[in-house]
Amino acid sequence: DVAEARKILCFGPDGAGPNMVVDVTKGVQNMNEVKDSFVAAWNWATKEGVMCEETMRGIRINIEDMTMHADAIHRGGGQVIPTARRNYYACCLTAKPGLMEPIFLVDIQTVEHAMGGIYGVLNKRRGIMLGEENRPGTPIYNVRAYLPVSESFGFTADLRSHTGGQAFPQCVFDHWASFPGNPLEPGNLASDLVTKTRVRKGLKP
Repeated sequence: DVAEARKILCFGPDGAGPNMVVDVTKGVQNMNEVKDSFVAAWNWATKEGVMCEETMRGIRINIEDMTMHADAIHRGGGQVIPTARRNYYACCLTAKPGLMEPIFLVDIQTVEHAMGGIYGVLNKRRGIMLGEENRPGTPIYNVRAYLPVSESFGFTADLRSHTGGQAFPQCVFDHWASFPGNPLEPGNLASDLVTKTRVRKGLKP
């Protein structure tokens, strides 16, 4: 929508990230007076997300309405920034948030009889096969797959032990993908990851 595009207050984090705040208010006075505070709060909130203080991605928040204090002394950054940040966090928590994880594109050079071991290791580590192709005139196969970065630690050693040292992987970052599970429901992978991350960072579990 062109009209809404003109009303984008800011992007975040750092004014250029993949998250935005849009001002869709009607007839609210003095909006420009608190704009800087909203922008500062958005940059803070998106840099330290609500679930485990990690950078947020792909979030849009609409400011529908607001009522400002009559006294200008109560409209300063010290009052508005923490309040706006808590509002952003509340919006995220009520909108079914999820976790994103980085994904490697893995290119594996191997021979035909080692394929079974490669499939086994990838399945164990939540890998997704993209395909395999034979180099014409050689016994070498190229296998391509997606592998979550969190599952890549020890991947090369594991692969070599299952293929008798006949698989040679190369990993390159490819994209971000949604982590399976609802982080707000206890007892699944996403929830366990949030808890571990919060404990590691010294936050309340």
